[in-house]
Amino acid sequence: MEPTPLVAPAPWHLTGEGVIWLYAIPEEFNRKYGLLADFQASAYLGRVGAVMYVNYHTSGVGPYQELLYIPGMFRLGRKLVFSISKIYVSTQSSVWNGRRNWGIPKEPADFRFERTTHSALEIEVSAGGESFFAAQVTPFGPQLPFTTKIFPWGRIVQRLDHELLLTKPEAKGHVQLASTTHLTAEPRYFPPVQELKPLAVVAVQDFKMVFPVAEVL
Repeated sequence: MEPTPLVAPAPWHLTGEGVIWLYAIPEEFNRKYGLLADFQASAYLGRVGAVMYVNYHTSGVGPYQELLYIPGMFRLGRKLVFSISKIYVSTQSSVWNGRRNWGIPKEPADFRFERTTHSALEIEVSAGGESFFAAQVTPFGPQLPFTTKIFPWGRIVQRLDHELLLTKPEAKGHVQLASTTHLTAEPRYFPPVQELKPLAVVAVQDFKMVFPVAEVL
């Protein structure tokens, strides 16, 4: 942990790699395990949610790793948006700036990320010496280009103090299908998504992302 977080206002320009697990998450699962904030619980719509692991090579505060949970979609005003209910990152500068810039409720955790000789990705996240998330993912098949510009609804809303902040990140890179041979999550720290069957698992390679200044909703 850094003793004094680096102050890094938006926008951020980020690069890296990651894994996305897409789910059709039942509402009863999210009401029990989804760790919804009050504004999320009252605006909950559901449909498709996700777990994301991201290994940022560069960012506004340097390299860091991230694990997050998106319970699904929400209807806030006339907008359909996504929102993060649980998120861990590996540096205190990312925690501090994520909350200050976009209202993202980041918490610190320890991360381990390795590539095996068989191209599998091994991910482990722990807090206080206790491992609470572990996964092994193996990408396969061709890498295809992607851009978030084809998804105009790809925006997130988070709460900072008494305001709702809307952020519209943009990203591009390459994606590849992947299989998950192992995944566990401890519900005291993170939704136990091993109880769900993913719609798809995608490995994201060499992405470039812009996280802009947030707008007050």
